[in-house]
Amino acid sequence: MNFVAFERAKQGTGASRRLRNSGKTPGIVYGGTTEPQLIEVDHNALWHALKKEAFHSSVLDMEVAGTTAKVLLRDVQYHPYKQLVLHIDFQRVDEKTKLHMKVPLHFSGAEESPAVKVDKCMVNPIVNELDVTCMPSDLPEFIAVDLSTLEKGSSLHLKSIKLPKGVTAKIRGGQNNNPVLVSVVPPVVVVETPVEAAPAADAKKGKGKK
Repeated sequence: MNFVAFERAKQGTGASRRLRNSGKTPGIVYGGTTEPQLIEVDHNALWHALKKEAFHSSVLDMEVAGTTAKVLLRDVQYHPYKQLVLHIDFQRVDEKTKLHMKVPLHFSGAEESPAVKVDKCMVNPIVNELDVTCMPSDLPEFIAVDLSTLEKGSSLHLKSIKLPKGVTAKIRGGQNNNPVLVSVVPPVVVVETPVEAAPAADAKKGKGKK
């Protein structure tokens, strides 16, 4: 996925405000062996790009002044209530250095699983993205997870899924090295309580009085 950026000469609050007023978003590119580079990006194009999942989880081709560089989106600052991107950060990618990224999980097949189709259970994703390490050329846009074999009373753990070639899940120290990704919740059984019949004495209440 590629996008176009432009060199930015001025920095500071005033300069950034003027950029935003002109429909641009200030940003910075850092990392690698070169100095951080100030950039600006067309706000409307950036706004639409940010709605795409791949823009957040893929290696991007950034074109600046006729030169293309590989970068990763690292941070986005939004206005608290306006549809406005205040600032954006990118990191340069070294093709010979491993990346540490969050990659989204795409679940499929739950409706065809015995847990749902036969036992009417609910499939509840616990984790929607996974921390991974890999070389830039191996970074996937997403990781596909098949849920079609889930059964009642089971759950899907990290070690049960097949990761793409060259991709390793990164588990933080102290955590379970095989965390649950998806749980199966049994259906709720509603037990109806029978309505008790009114006592016979209540039915005859008032009778026999003169």
